Amino acid sequence: MESLFVSTGVVALAEIGDKTQLLAFILAARFKRPAPIIAGILLATLVNHGLAGALGAWITTAVSPSVLRWVLGASFLAMAAWTLLPDKIEEEETRIAGRFGVFGATLITFFLAEMGDKTQVATVAMAAHYGAPILVIAGTTLGMLIADVPAVFVGERLATRIPMRLVHGIAAAIFAALGIATLLGAGRSFGL
Repeated sequence: MESLFVSTGVVALAEIGDKTQLLAFILAARFKRPAPIIAGILLATLVNHGLAGALGAWITTAVSPSVLRWVLGASFLAMAAWTLLPDKIEEEETRIAGRFGVFGATLITFFLAEMGDKTQVATVAMAAHYGAPILVIAGTTLGMLIADVPAVFVGERLATRIPMRLVHGIAAAIFAALGIATLLGAGRSFGL
């Protein structure tokens, strides 16, 4: 259960101010139809993080435990630094909306925006670290929804009131703690 709770919390914090949360703001402002936007976010996240979780599970079979420990520790530390960098939304990611309807636009743009995003990379790392990809995928998906669903309903008004630097700092500290713990041997029960 630790993998579920940590994955949920880390991704919910990392997602605040992330480009996919900004995308949720933009889609909500443009379409004013929360149900298909939330459904698109959910499906895009499940598919994207499902692939990331599968990659994380595969990595544990392809890389020796000692190498994996160092790679994961370094990955978590890199995620800590990356979390401190602000994201910007690409206008191209929102242009798709005109052709595919609200649900289709959300599904496509969220899936593409998540490719290589810090929450996707975190899903790979946590699935490999915990050895419980299903719980990690459930947690990271829940974390995305915790951050993005309110964005759909309250839009930009909330974004201006959240202390982004503080939230990003907390998320970075959690990633750093995971990295240090992994490098110091946490996760040995998982073969790392």
